[in-house]
Amino acid sequence: MSDYRRWFVQGGTFFFTVVAYGRRPILTSDQGRKFLRKAIESVQGRHAFSLIATVLVPDHWHLVMQLPPGDKRYSLRLKQIKAEFSDQWLAAGLPEANVTPSQKKRGERGIWQPRFWEHAVRDEDDLERCADYIHWNPRKHGLVKRVRDWRWSSFHRFVRQGQYDIDWGGTAPDVGESDDWGEPA
Repeated sequence: MSDYRRWFVQGGTFFFTVVAYGRRPILTSDQGRKFLRKAIESVQGRHAFSLIATVLVPDHWHLVMQLPPGDKRYSLRLKQIKAEFSDQWLAAGLPEANVTPSQKKRGERGIWQPRFWEHAVRDEDDLERCADYIHWNPRKHGLVKRVRDWRWSSFHRFVRQGQYDIDWGGTAPDVGESDDWGEPA
């Protein structure tokens, strides 16, 4: 059995990769975007957090979340976001992927992969590296030729705040080689 160890930091900032079950391209559909937005807002209403940076691509979601001081329960937030999304998806009569009998017995559904990949953001340089990776991701996957052309990311907010030029991302940012960022190469 795998030994999953997570680093819980009260008030910490974390980078996550959350993947659709079987890498199904459901997340950028009209319903997928709407259901995820509603789930995020609902969970934020009960368990505050800041969404620092985010990108939604068809089969996975990257985000940087900052927790309030004294709180280290990022797993609770992600679990609830995934659950609320799943409830909305199923209530709308949308299909889920088949799961194994063992997965079904554990209550898993064919909408999200179990678990998520997480990285504790260490400092401002690391935060910048995480945001760069998030915003570059649609280009990495060949979804657009220019970062600015991908609508479902926080890139345009970063441009409005003066953190990026609108033409940022003409070349791949230096995001490091040691991390796999929670997705296959």
